[in-house]
Amino acid sequence: MNTLQRWVSSKWFVPIVSGLLILLSFGVQYIAGGALNPVLSPKWWLDAGAHDTHGGVAFMLSDLLMIAAAVLAGYRILVSAIRALTTGFIGIDLLVSVAAIGAIIIGNFWEAAAVTFLFAIGHALEAATLNKTRSALAELVAVAPDSAVVLRDGEQVEVPAAQVRMGEIVLVKNGAKVPVDGQVVSGTGAIDEASITGESIPVEKSKSDQVYAGTVSRGGFLQVLATGIGADTTLARIIHRVEEAQDAKAKTQTFIDQFSRWYTPGVMVLALIAGLITGDVVLALTLLVIGCPGALVISIPVAIVAGIGRAARNGILIKGGEYLETSAKISAVAVDKTGTLTEGRPQLTDIVVLDAAREAGFDRTQVLRWAAAAEAGSEHPLARPIIETAQDEGVGPEGIPGEVTPVPGKGIVTDVDGTRVLIGNVPLLEQYGIERDAQAGRVANELAAEGETPMIVAVEERAVGVVAVADQIREDAAEMVKRLHEAGVEKVVMLTGDTQLVAEAIGKATGIDEIHASLLPEDKLDAVAKLQREGHTVAMVGDGVNDAPALATADIGVAMGAAGSAVAVETADIALMGDNLLKLPEAIGLAKRTVSIMRQNIAIALITVVVLLAGVFLGGVTMSIGMLVHEGSVLVVIANAMRLLRKPRSESAPQATSKRESTSVRDSVTTQ
Repeated sequence: MNTLQRWVSSKWFVPIVSGLLILLSFGVQYIAGGALNPVLSPKWWLDAGAHDTHGGVAFMLSDLLMIAAAVLAGYRILVSAIRALTTGFIGIDLLVSVAAIGAIIIGNFWEAAAVTFLFAIGHALEAATLNKTRSALAELVAVAPDSAVVLRDGEQVEVPAAQVRMGEIVLVKNGAKVPVDGQVVSGTGAIDEASITGESIPVEKSKSDQVYAGTVSRGGFLQVLATGIGADTTLARIIHRVEEAQDAKAKTQTFIDQFSRWYTPGVMVLALIAGLITGDVVLALTLLVIGCPGALVISIPVAIVAGIGRAARNGILIKGGEYLETSAKISAVAVDKTGTLTEGRPQLTDIVVLDAAREAGFDRTQVLRWAAAAEAGSEHPLARPIIETAQDEGVGPEGIPGEVTPVPGKGIVTDVDGTRVLIGNVPLLEQYGIERDAQAGRVANELAAEGETPMIVAVEERAVGVVAVADQIREDAAEMVKRLHEAGVEKVVMLTGDTQLVAEAIGKATGIDEIHASLLPEDKLDAVAKLQREGHTVAMVGDGVNDAPALATADIGVAMGAAGSAVAVETADIALMGDNLLKLPEAIGLAKRTVSIMRQNIAIALITVVVLLAGVFLGGVTMSIGMLVHEGSVLVVIANAMRLLRKPRSESAPQATSKRESTSVRDSVTTQ
């Protein structure tokens, strides 16, 4: 396509040429008559007696130029109106088309040209500014890598990014974009992951770390094993999700769409009745133009597009307009403890040998060995640090245990080489008839009060020791709770399967409002449902596995650290791509700002229509003036929504999070 063809097909061709025809019409009229009076004397033949033959021809040419401007600017509007009618929809284009055709019939050529010209230029400006609100999506598409350097037959080969094959080794050099999702197999480097997580500080990467397509190397050299290519990369999934989300309608937008289906025919009926009663055709046609609900129709989608785009730029994926609107109403946030308020990387902190067991010949190593052997058949996250510590000390479990019986909410019972081993809480021991050991209960309570998770180890019929596992509280957990309250959240609730004492220690350190401990997955669901019965709009933050029932029940399900997780990106109502807890209050704050702007836009649109209608009946508002104000209101609505694209000061300011060391994690494993 050459330059001329691109210009003719551009959105600005019609309004510019139409505007030039209008100016040319004024010029011809001025030369012929010495004055411009197209509105009061639209028909050149009415003034034929006042002009010579040459002047009459000039005025005819002036009117023909006005008609040409109206036809050029109005052709696409009429076509759009006819297409809408074939689907049974009466839209804004029909109102403008009828008004322009009517103005030409009664000889108001200037009004016809002005209305269609202003509507065409409004469409062009609207398209340009809407593209601006979609800038976040354009930026995401722009960061998609074009090429990749891969190792093939021992040589570096540059290929298009789409041609990288799964399992190939990709080389990422300083300054280059990462072309695939993958795992670092060699080298070290700093990767800017802002396009994925919204975090501007580069992340250090080394062997076994994950990297994502579209991120940028800021130093170092990495060899990456490709595990996600093309449409299977995290970046591609984000782009797809943002595209869908920006097109998804909010409940308010659906209502406005239904309202406009009745409103537009209502305006046509009003114009017809006004024309019949007054006998003033110009009044009827003016009402058609004034009543256009353009600003009302655009008020919601433009805010949704801008809000979701702003969120995506900050590493927050919101599923659609309905979820954005619901997020603005969140009054209670339920959070899981492990992996949300804590780092999700528990460590073994204590191994306590009970006095009675010590007298019977048990020592620290034996307690650790029996505990690790029992946990070898457990899928619980707290089993890993016990097994890893045992392996590091040379007493790790060999093979697999015999019969394994998990007891939900209490612990696990296993058979290790014919010996029954229990590891869990006091109720577990009571259930299996193990004699109560006062010291075991006291030690477990002391460790729990420090924020650690204690587990009593029993061999056969005797409690022999207590092991404790603890997780580091996230640095920004307390700040997150504080900012949630500032964002209008009334209650922050912890839902955890851990013991009450551990939960209370974490809750005290983070400022949690309400704690529910020792919960099973179905108990978390009940806790969320209870909050909803109390009248709260509930957001649930969890890992999507153990918390799946609660996430499904909550009004908004939030996935943390969703980068690289296809399931989280596709299923969560809100996906926080990074592990930054402060993104949650940021998402809620952005949702509230978006809904506020939606309401402002609706008010602007309705007030404009009411004022213009009053101006028509009171006199002074013509068809062209009405269209000018109408298009102005559309641009005001769009400009108001575009404020969402600016980063608020609260986001620009440095995060006021202090390094908070958990009192629950000790530097070394202790022995008693």
